[in-house]
Amino acid sequence: MSNIFLAEAVGTAILILLGNGVVANVALKATGGHRGGWICIAAGWGLAVALAVYSVGRISGAHINPAVTVSLLALGEIKASVAPDYLGGQFVGALAGAVLVWLAYKKHFDATDDPAAIRSCFCTSPAIASPVWNFVTEFLGTAMLVFGVLAVGANAGEISGEPLDLSAAFSTAVNPLLVGLLVMGIGLSLGGPTGYAINPARDLGPRIIHAVLPIPRKGDSDWGYAWTPIVGPLAGGVAGAFLWRSMGL
Repeated sequence: MSNIFLAEAVGTAILILLGNGVVANVALKATGGHRGGWICIAAGWGLAVALAVYSVGRISGAHINPAVTVSLLALGEIKASVAPDYLGGQFVGALAGAVLVWLAYKKHFDATDDPAAIRSCFCTSPAIASPVWNFVTEFLGTAMLVFGVLAVGANAGEISGEPLDLSAAFSTAVNPLLVGLLVMGIGLSLGGPTGYAINPARDLGPRIIHAVLPIPRKGDSDWGYAWTPIVGPLAGGVAGAFLWRSMGL
């Protein structure tokens, strides 16, 4: 097992535990945060990203998102030989994180009778189902994410005067907090239509866990929508990366 695989698995598990954890706190019955609202969720996800990146950034660069890994691969910033370690670790970590959320909120899952609320603690769903426009939202949100992450990393390299390694530059010093604020901003501004997956592993792994766990009244896992938070973020991430590169940044 490579250090990259392990770091990405741990980082993504932290991301899902804290990110989907805040959704569970807001959505499920009888929790202390029940009905805490969208700002609570966006802030929780931003902090989840920041802590995950701080935790493993010095080991793997803390991509914790296949859209980031594929985008850096497209730019030639990482080698193709390490991509399987990144992607495999992210997927395994997403599965593990979803199970941890279920364990933490087991009694609240059992007490909740709204299938949509239960599913929201694992994966995303559109507020208004429209395949083309749901894709557009995920595309734009992830393009903004990758463009912003690369900008944070580039500014860090410019300030330090050191040779720039985009695979890791956004995961050192104060940069993880900036990336967390970026994710929070995307959630507040663009998250409403689709729940802003902007991360294929974040959506697919927990969706699988939702399908297999014995949760009462959980409903279906909405597999008809599942392609959108996979294809949209991958395409949007690459577009954001090449936009960043095309500006000579």
